[in-house]
Amino acid sequence: MAHVLPSGGGKALMNVDDTALLLLDHQSGLFQTVKDITVAELRANVTALARIATLLKLPIITTASVPDGPNGPVMPEIAKLAPHAVYVPRHGEVNAWDNDLFVKTVRQTGKKTLVMAGVWTSVCVMFPALDAKAAGFNVYAVIDASGDRSEMVSRTTVARFAQAGIVPISTDAVVSELHRTWRRPEAAEIADIYTVHTPNYRAVMESDQSAKEVGSAAKGPAKQLQDA
Repeated sequence: MAHVLPSGGGKALMNVDDTALLLLDHQSGLFQTVKDITVAELRANVTALARIATLLKLPIITTASVPDGPNGPVMPEIAKLAPHAVYVPRHGEVNAWDNDLFVKTVRQTGKKTLVMAGVWTSVCVMFPALDAKAAGFNVYAVIDASGDRSEMVSRTTVARFAQAGIVPISTDAVVSELHRTWRRPEAAEIADIYTVHTPNYRAVMESDQSAKEVGSAAKGPAKQLQDA
C-alpha cells in the first residue's frame, strides 16, 4: 500500500515502512508508582501497540532499567504478542540512549521514525526521545502507553516534548495512523486490536454483527416465498 496517495493524503502521517516501536521500561515495579493512568489502561495500550506493530511487521525494541532490582521485570505481554521484539539489556544507564548497543540496534532497523512509550514518561521516554530527536530521528511519544508519578509530572513532560519537537500522541492515533484503510487483508485483526485499548468498540462490532445476522435471517424466509 502506498504511503502517500495521489491526492497527497498521508504525507503528514507516519509511514508504516519507515517506523520502529521502542517500548521502554514497562516493568512491574515501576507500574506501582504510576498515578496518571490506571495500570490496566496502560498495559492494554502497550498491548495494542505491540499487536499492531507485530501485525504490520514494524521492528520492536524493548529494554529495561535494572530488571533484577526493585524496578522489576518487563510485562510479559510484550514477549508473548511480539515474539520478534529485540530486547536490549542495559548496564545501569537511566537513559537508554546512553547504551551503545541500544542506539546501534535502533540504527540497524534503518527506520527514521521512532514511536516511543515507557515508564516513567518524564525519564525513561523523555531522555532517549530528546537524544533521538537530536540525532535526526522523527520521534513520537505515546502518552497513554506511558505512565508517571502524577498528572502534574505528565503535563510538564508533554510540554517539554512539544518544545523539543517530539510529537505527543495517543495509542488510538498510532493504531489508526498505521492502519490507514480498512481495505487491507488484516482489517479484521486490526478491528480486534481497537477493542484492546477501546473496549467499547467491541460493543460496536457485536452490534454490527448482530444486525447483519438478523438481516440475513430475514432475507432467508423472503427468498423461500419468492422461490415457492
